[in-house]
This record gives sequence, structure tokens and C-alpha cells, in this order.
Amino acid sequence: MLMDFPTPPSDRRFEDYAVGGTYLLGSFTVSEDEIIRFARQYDPQTMHVDRAIAGQGPFGGVIASGWQTVALAMRLLVDNFLPHDGLAAPGIDELRWPRPVRPGDTLRVQATVQQARRSLSKPDRGLIHGLMEVINQDGDVVMSMKPMNFVRVRTPEV
Repeated sequence: MLMDFPTPPSDRRFEDYAVGGTYLLGSFTVSEDEIIRFARQYDPQTMHVDRAIAGQGPFGGVIASGWQTVALAMRLLVDNFLPHDGLAAPGIDELRWPRPVRPGDTLRVQATVQQARRSLSKPDRGLIHGLMEVINQDGDVVMSMKPMNFVRVRTPEV
């Protein structure tokens, strides 16, 4: 079910995340120049940086590094989903890139809360398990990951 948060990230707490709720986080478009620039610095595989070689490869042209897709999606996750409460995340359970991201793709990011529970050892926080998906303009999932996030609670249980 598509939802909006009742509070901005600066005031968001564990209680504001509805299990089963899906939140739209925004979108971005990637250009070939951005893909090549990112890949030259962080992931210089030929499919990301060399137009001629990539054109002869299985994708028929340059594709974005999966790590670039993660970084761009992460920005929207931080800006629009995660609370700004200073707690670190313990990690992600899986990360997948089922389809390539191509120059000119417009990608939307959404996050679904799959599970939420209060911490047994730290009463000031809860743990949220989610599914973050990046979806292209054709409706295809191009990236998914299952993050876990600690989130402060509004009222700690005593």
C-alpha cells in the first residue's frame, strides 16, 4: 500500500514506519556522461567506460555500474526515508541488479517496510527490515536490496 510519512525525516521515529507500507522516494535520470565519469573513478570496467567495447558486448552499449545505482538510490533513501537520528545501519541482507541501467533511463526509488520490531537490548530504538527497489521507466526493477535500519523510538519501553 502506497503511503506518506506523517513526519519529516528530522522528526521521524520508529512508530512512523508502517509494516507493509510502500513509500515513493523520488526519481533520477542518468546520462551516459555521468555513467562514464562515475565508472572511471570507481568501477572502470569496459562495459561502463568504453563506448566502442561496450557497443560490441552483450549489452550493446555503455551501462551504469551497479554501485552508481546504489549510490544514487541511497541519496533518495537518506533524504526521504531514513530518519535523521544519527543511528547507523547494521547492513543489508541482499543486493541484486537484475537489469542494466542504460543512459537516459529515468529511475524511481521506492521502499517497503517488511518487518519492524523494537530492540530487546536497546529500548531507545527499533529495527526495520525493508525492501528498496529501483524501477526504470518501463516498470522493470533494475536494483533491489533489503536494508536493515535502526530507528529511535518516540517512547522507550521500560
